[in-house]
Amino acid sequence: MRAVLEGRQKAAAVRVKELEAELERVRAALADAEEVLRRRVIGLEQYLEALAEEGAPAEVIGAVPRRKPVGPRRAVPHRQNATGIEELSPDYQALMAAAVDAAGGGLGARRAAVVLGWDSASASRVEGARARLKRLVERGWLVEVNPGRFMPPSPERSAGAGRPDGGS
Repeated sequence: MRAVLEGRQKAAAVRVKELEAELERVRAALADAEEVLRRRVIGLEQYLEALAEEGAPAEVIGAVPRRKPVGPRRAVPHRQNATGIEELSPDYQALMAAAVDAAGGGLGARRAAVVLGWDSASASRVEGARARLKRLVERGWLVEVNPGRFMPPSPERSAGAGRPDGGS
């Protein structure tokens, strides 16, 4: 009986040694993968910063201030109920101006985040900008000509608000 128990103990000790060696191998692989991830995150951040700088004008004259407006938030009025773009908050006015400037390509959410003075590398900020653009589509101020590309409605489209296919 003693020999059986000693044999099991030796087998368990061998298994522990094997698992410890495997653990060291996995830790080394994890360290390598974390380093690759860190480099890729830095590279992506640098790329997005370069895109934001490339797309941003060198000098902005007469632009809407990028400070938050003082006072309560105003709802975005429907275009048919508004007298003009002046009824929009400063942030939405800036988005409308950028959409007009974007011309045929349309305004994307990442560029909209830059227009709002937000970090375009932050996914939550880009999604916030996309939500504002979608709200302008819902209210008839913009149309989404292609997925993710927003522009002011052309005169022939101004009769129907929202997306060109009638969706929202």
